[in-house]
Amino acid sequence: MNVSHAGFRKYIAITGRRNVGKSSLINAIACQDVAIVSEIPGTTTDPVYKTLEIQPIGPVTLIDTPGIDDEGIVGQKRVERAKRSLYRADVAILVTDDRPSCYEEMLMDIFRELEIPFLVALNKVDLQPDGLVGLYESYGAPVVEVSAKERRNIDTLVERLAEIIPVEEEKPLIGHLLKDTRTVVLVIPIDKAAPKGRLIMPQVEVIREVIDFGGTAVVTRDHELHDTLTKLSNCVDVVVTDSQVVMKIEKIVPKEIPLTTFSILEAANKGDLEFFLEGIEKLKLLKNNDPVAIVEACSHVPTCDDIGRVKIPRWIEEKMGMKFHYKFFAGKEFPDLEQLQDCKLVVHCGGCVLTRSAFMRRMTWARRLKIPVVNYGMLISHLHGILNRVIEPLLK
Repeated sequence: MNVSHAGFRKYIAITGRRNVGKSSLINAIACQDVAIVSEIPGTTTDPVYKTLEIQPIGPVTLIDTPGIDDEGIVGQKRVERAKRSLYRADVAILVTDDRPSCYEEMLMDIFRELEIPFLVALNKVDLQPDGLVGLYESYGAPVVEVSAKERRNIDTLVERLAEIIPVEEEKPLIGHLLKDTRTVVLVIPIDKAAPKGRLIMPQVEVIREVIDFGGTAVVTRDHELHDTLTKLSNCVDVVVTDSQVVMKIEKIVPKEIPLTTFSILEAANKGDLEFFLEGIEKLKLLKNNDPVAIVEACSHVPTCDDIGRVKIPRWIEEKMGMKFHYKFFAGKEFPDLEQLQDCKLVVHCGGCVLTRSAFMRRMTWARRLKIPVVNYGMLISHLHGILNRVIEPLLK
């Protein structure tokens, strides 16, 4: 597995007005024609994602955004999609070929609001008016003069970009839970929701980290867990299970053995446990028919017994005795203000396809909207009365 999945790539947003050379710059950085280039304004109509590897940065996804100055009803929709794509960005490049206008200032304000580091690429260097570098430097951002068409100074641009990309906070997923036996039992149910012939990403990540930390990962199915623990004489450091069967597993695992779920490990690694616990408290205050958003970072095809669209609503109805009005969202872009309007709660997946910075940017957006958030695994465990037990290993 030499290909980095989406959770480990850096996302670089290429932004600016129409016809300043955003798509040309992407082609210059990628050293290939990956974006359509045209003299016609508004050629890029939706954010376009291109995955590649750039040295010295490593694996990245370049986001080619529509012009921020697009016009008309359709144009404004394109602008909104461009803005929404920024919530996924780790770093941004503001491409311009002229003096700062309200559009450049708006983008810089958004970058600062979202705490996205950025630099300014002054494109069409041979056509720029005098004093342009100083004007943009006065805004406190690094400035690089480039010619995307001639691929001039592109290497310098990438080097400067590498300097401002935030370093991902190193947080162990499960390595810190390994103790005396350095043995972890992973409970992986094989049902109709399980992908055929492979494991899902959180399961793979946990196995890999246990190996990296010099531990032993023992993988078993839910109905074989009792026999597995017996064979190991219950000498394990922690049991990790899929959230969908945690209520069954909790009855099997002795109280002296720490127990948690893959989703809660992801929540602690990429999110904010305290913020999610606040969300659990807000959940208790909801009323019948309140609007609730179910948000997933990936775009998997829902199954007939999908955890977000079917199981969680069913468990809420069974355990809380009420029904909510659900809005379902999936994919790279976090829902915007209009989509989350009136929502009393966001129920978010573990975010295995997101980096920590991208996940935390979603949480920052939710905080700004004053909408509490709960994690899939924490919500499921709370509904089944075992939340305190499964989060205890992560709070020590």
